[in-house]
Amino acid sequence: MAWLRRHVRAAGGVVVHDGRVVLVHRPKYDDWALPKGKLDEGESWEDAALREVHEETGLRCTLLEELDSVQYTDPKGRPKTVRYWRMEIVEEDEFHPNDEIDELRWLAPDDAVACLTYDHDHDLVLMAARLAAEDD
Repeated sequence: MAWLRRHVRAAGGVVVHDGRVVLVHRPKYDDWALPKGKLDEGESWEDAALREVHEETGLRCTLLEELDSVQYTDPKGRPKTVRYWRMEIVEEDEFHPNDEIDELRWLAPDDAVACLTYDHDHDLVLMAARLAAEDD
């Protein structure tokens, strides 16, 4: 029954550096997306966003503005909310391809929008890029 399905909470980031945005490829879904993942038990949205971006990209970041959240039904039929923040790199660890994320790309915002699999990510990239340009 739909009302018994647990609401999935996830968080992620839009990392903009030198005018480019980082995207990740997930081989399980064969998609290009923004780095994100589910919250661990007791973890804050903000901590989850930072942890997931680091785990998926090797980038240690700091949070900037919170962007729009995204809501959809996941492949298992559960309602899902993903909160995103614009992020700034503090330190770069090496990216290690793995079963979850096998590739990352740094793309100009328009190229990132064209590459992203999910339409709901487009506005997030454009908003983060605009905010980053205002900082320069």
